[in-house]
Amino acid sequence: MSEFLRNYLTVAIFGGVAVALLAGVLGLGSLIRPTRRQEGKYKNYESGVDPVGDTWSQSQIRYYIFALMFVIFDVEAVFIFPWATRVEEYGVYGLVLMLIFIFILTLGLVHAWRKGVLRWI
Repeated sequence: MSEFLRNYLTVAIFGGVAVALLAGVLGLGSLIRPTRRQEGKYKNYESGVDPVGDTWSQSQIRYYIFALMFVIFDVEAVFIFPWATRVEEYGVYGLVLMLIFIFILTLGLVHAWRKGVLRWI
C-alpha cells in the first residue's frame, strides 16, 4: 500500500472510531436516561413566562433580513482583520483593494438603508 493511501486510511480509521464513540455515547445515554412522561418538560419556556395561546406565530421578514445584514457586515471583519495585520506587506495595491472592498460594503449598506431594511419598527 502506498504512503498516500496509508495516510487516508489513518484518517478513515480515526473518523470511524469517532463515529463509533459518538454512537456509543448517544446509545448509552438513551439507555440510562429516565423516560417518564412529564407535561412540564414539553412546554415552551422563555424568560420565565408561561406560554399563552397557540405556540405558532408569524414573524415578519424584516427581522430575518436585519439578521442577515448583521451577519454580512460582521463577516467583513474576518477579511479586514488579516489585512490590517499585514498592511505594510501589501502596500498601496492592498490598500486600494481594501478601499474598493469597503466601498462595495458601503454601497450595500446605503442600499439597505434606502430600502428601509434597517428600520426596526
